[in-house]
Amino acid sequence: MDAEQLLAPVAGLSLADAAQHYANLGVPVFPCVPGEKRPLVAHGFKDATADPVQVGAWWRRWPEANIGIPTGPASGIEVVDVDVKGDEPRGPVSWQRATQAGFLDGWAAHVVTPSGGLHAYYPAAEIEQRSWASGNAQLDFRGTAGYIVAPPSRTLIDGQVAAYQLLDLATGDVQPVDAAALREFLDPRLVRPTWQGQPFRGALQERTQRIAAWLGGREQSERNQGLYWASCRLAENGATLAEAFAALGPVAEQIGLAPPEIARTIRSAYRGPVSASSPSPAHAQPAAQRGPVDRGRVLA
Repeated sequence: MDAEQLLAPVAGLSLADAAQHYANLGVPVFPCVPGEKRPLVAHGFKDATADPVQVGAWWRRWPEANIGIPTGPASGIEVVDVDVKGDEPRGPVSWQRATQAGFLDGWAAHVVTPSGGLHAYYPAAEIEQRSWASGNAQLDFRGTAGYIVAPPSRTLIDGQVAAYQLLDLATGDVQPVDAAALREFLDPRLVRPTWQGQPFRGALQERTQRIAAWLGGREQSERNQGLYWASCRLAENGATLAEAFAALGPVAEQIGLAPPEIARTIRSAYRGPVSASSPSPAHAQPAAQRGPVDRGRVLA
């Protein structure tokens, strides 16, 4: 996703011209109620198209319609939505926590919403990531089966017209957000059941027990690196992700790792190819544990 090519040119365009701009780039769009987020078309984001004829017809009929874009594989765009509703909004705090923990690196663009919130644009992941909402954290993810309202759409806030506006563009590497890991970080209560009550398979059990016992002997400075190494070994030996959680999750908790960190590290070992050349405990550094790249801003 070239966020600059996608978002920068729409500043100053009419809604109709901006909708055609997105469509010309192959990004499907659909019309929403003027000043609102509700779709004007019968099937909502499912009716989105990049066909310039259809897009032109829609905006001739509704020239003030806001612009909806489906997220996920349909457009190649995924978005983290930071909410600022309420007297003491939790969205900015959640955004800051997740950024400092390294879960929100790789964004392509930041868009300010009319309410003062934030849309962080990411390229869509190769694997499907479905939309979800974390009401407690006031941080939502828009992926498959979701949509966003895009610049220069506008709404009425306290009697004033306010628009979605591009805030800044990334200057470093752009990469998909790990939506599952982000959700586990925001809602750790969702994590614990994933490694409880899972069965083991025959001959794998003895090998798994040896690896888990090795992990249990790690010193504090090696806890996370050791968990990553152990997860890689189980993956090499044919253990499923559920079996890795069942074997290593309880042990990792006993040596002091938090459930969100455990889930994140084990998943990181299963996301890419794993081989005998995988990092040893002394050198392993899971991507989710590297220091955050501070390229973003937090809207208070």
